[in-house]
Amino acid sequence: MPTKPPKPCKQAGCRALVYGGAYCEDHAKQRRKQVEAQRGTSTQRGYGYKWQQASKGYLKQHPLCECEQCLAGQLRLRQATVVDHKIPHRGDMTLFWDRQNWQAMNKSCHDSKTAREDGGFGL
Repeated sequence: MPTKPPKPCKQAGCRALVYGGAYCEDHAKQRRKQVEAQRGTSTQRGYGYKWQQASKGYLKQHPLCECEQCLAGQLRLRQATVVDHKIPHRGDMTLFWDRQNWQAMNKSCHDSKTAREDGGFGL
């Protein structure tokens, strides 16, 4: 099976060729650092003590993963370990605290959903 030809790194002036992504390894690492710096801390994004307590309570009431795949029976029953926002809140604190927008999820299901929504971890 033929492979796709490499593409140049998207970083201006970089001559590296990339086989599967937008940036070479060095520039991808720099890009991730920039994205993390802009995000702020988890507490700054609303995930402080109040959220930790609220999400623990929610997980006690919803112990199994509620993602679409698990609910459809496509995956085995999984223990929920994180509370996800069905609609990304993007800093909207009303949407953030709306319990109708919450769903209990297994971490691996949550990570997959986040990567799909954010386009591969924000890169």
